[in-house]
Amino acid sequence: MFLSEILAISAAACIALSGMIIGELAGRIPLLVLTRWQMVASFLMTGAASLAVGGWLTISPWQVGALALSSLFGIIIASTTYFAAIFIAGPRRTALLFSLTAPFALLFGYLWLGETVSAQQGLGIALVLAGILLAIGAGKMGKAGKAGRRHASADAASPTSRLAALGVALGVVTALGQALGSLAARPAMAAGAEPFTAMAIRSGIAAVFFIALVPLGVPGAKSTVVLPMRTRLLAIASAFFGTGLGMSLLMAALAHGNVGIVSTLSSLTPVLILPMVWARTGRVPSASAWAGALLAVAGTGLISLKIGLAH
Repeated sequence: MFLSEILAISAAACIALSGMIIGELAGRIPLLVLTRWQMVASFLMTGAASLAVGGWLTISPWQVGALALSSLFGIIIASTTYFAAIFIAGPRRTALLFSLTAPFALLFGYLWLGETVSAQQGLGIALVLAGILLAIGAGKMGKAGKAGRRHASADAASPTSRLAALGVALGVVTALGQALGSLAARPAMAAGAEPFTAMAIRSGIAAVFFIALVPLGVPGAKSTVVLPMRTRLLAIASAFFGTGLGMSLLMAALAHGNVGIVSTLSSLTPVLILPMVWARTGRVPSASAWAGALLAVAGTGLISLKIGLAH
């Protein structure tokens, strides 16, 4: 009875775990190398799933064009800034800033598709913004034990000045890119494109882009040292939990449940990541961090549930 709800929450947990793993890779692997590996792994996983369900037969040439544009904004740009934001600001703040995707998507729908914005959705936007401001402005996350001092980089708990501003800016760009990517993909999805196939096309185009950076000699596109096996395994694990298992669970949830409810529950990542950060760093998330995350999820819920009911 609650299958879709369980699947949606599990998807949020997988995405949170993926963010934590990416945080562990900060300083161990060049950003563009990680992004390339992620996109290749994502294409292989979603491409295989598409073959299994026969999704490639559902795609028309014009849909490929729309998905290519979606890949530019939502994958090539947003994925790069997402990983960079985690490296700089930590997975907790990045997950919270990612909540801005829903308000941005609503704004773009209003500006370019003529969609209306209800009072409920306006309140949702206000809650998301309030939650982010509250949590980002939260003080230190409590006293850290030995494990917390040793692994403080897992959440970048006290970034300051320019680095903090850069991390926030990258998180906002990520949400903006995701929203534009969703807007570009909407016509193709509305025309019946199979979700796994759409994701395979988006990630495949991105994979080709990042692979092409290597022979072009773009700085950081290729590691200058042999990466340890543990680093490689962590990169693969982050792709598996984030794009592979996480997106698969989300697609399954959407296939069985209400779009608005599933979208709301799958946005629980900022809340679910807090106990993961706590367990990893030994730092107790502050009351402001919990309250901000809950406000952001509640705001996303008001936006998503309205969208779900409308469809």
